[in-house]
Amino acid sequence: MSKDPKKLLSDLINMVLADGKINSSEVNFIKKLAKRMNISKEETLALFENPEPSQPLYNEVDRITHFYKLILVMNVDNETHEKEIIALKNFGLKMGIRPNVADQIIKKMELSENKLIPAEALLKIFKVYYN
Repeated sequence: MSKDPKKLLSDLINMVLADGKINSSEVNFIKKLAKRMNISKEETLALFENPEPSQPLYNEVDRITHFYKLILVMNVDNETHEKEIIALKNFGLKMGIRPNVADQIIKKMELSENKLIPAEALLKIFKVYYN
């Protein structure tokens, strides 16, 4: 969970693989992100086959941003599976994000029409638990 773009992309790949299946919307989303991160198609394909391990993020803003990206990729196929929620919570634990924060975010996400949480609402949840 470092700022290394390949590590971030690997975490996102692991997230989409959490439910045991991957669909075209998830692949396209990751390819678009990889392109923005200047990661080649070959490197992206290699990461799908062998994702790099996560590394800790020490900055709170980086952790929140990374967690938010994991939520986005979890919802890109408009389906949320129990295995994805477990994976999200596990990533959160590795980042020092309390399980009750993840629960609040997931609850808010499920109540949202498009399963997305505005950044402001996400930050509000974090402020409640960390301030």
